[in-house]
Amino acid sequence: MAGQGNILIFGATGAIGGALANLAIKNADDAQIFLTGRSRKPDQIAPNVARFQIDLLDENALADLANTIKQAGGINKVIVATGFLHNATIQPEKSVTQIDLSALSAQLSHNLVAPTLVARHFCPLLPRDQRCVFAALSARVGSISDNHLGGWYGYRAAKAGLNMIIRTLAIEMRRRNPQAMVVGLHPGTVQSPLSKPFSKNTKAARLFSPEQSANYLWQVIETLQPSDSGRCMAWDGQPIAP
Repeated sequence: MAGQGNILIFGATGAIGGALANLAIKNADDAQIFLTGRSRKPDQIAPNVARFQIDLLDENALADLANTIKQAGGINKVIVATGFLHNATIQPEKSVTQIDLSALSAQLSHNLVAPTLVARHFCPLLPRDQRCVFAALSARVGSISDNHLGGWYGYRAAKAGLNMIIRTLAIEMRRRNPQAMVVGLHPGTVQSPLSKPFSKNTKAARLFSPEQSANYLWQVIETLQPSDSGRCMAWDGQPIAP
């Protein structure tokens, strides 16, 4: 059937996304793998792997890529392994007085709007009659009920919004295909540029390499059940409270 086994990964030039891409290639068998990132890497590393450079906030580019993948036979898994927490000028807020419009817009754009646009353009390519998955990296800090520390206004709000998109999309996709699963994924604390400034107090056993986290997430994706659709799932397969 069209798209059976084919995989699309956004953020394949990042730490977690790159590790997930390597797992996809290792486990692909005869599937076609589409990898995207914002930086350039070799165009092709295997006959069944195609790389694309893309900005997830560029809808024309997303539409063009969706058409390319549709012509190639569709997809069975979409994984959005992108995210944004800080850069040289933007840091997580410790107080409401530190909220800045441009920083808040960046958090919402990259962590909420971008994966939502991916869903808009690529969920229609998922099959209607077989198991399929749409998964996007979320975070435990996006849980409203689990927020006991405060702070990180923009990042928390963006991930909470993403979790609502996941829940709403899951309802729609279930009507289209009862075997479709839509989930957020919490990768844990990972040794990556995103988390490096904030991981010094993390216990060694809970500080994962990108490869460890990717392996955990891959196992979660492969063992998802339809009843999991709409949830945010942690790296250990446990659902996170909304």
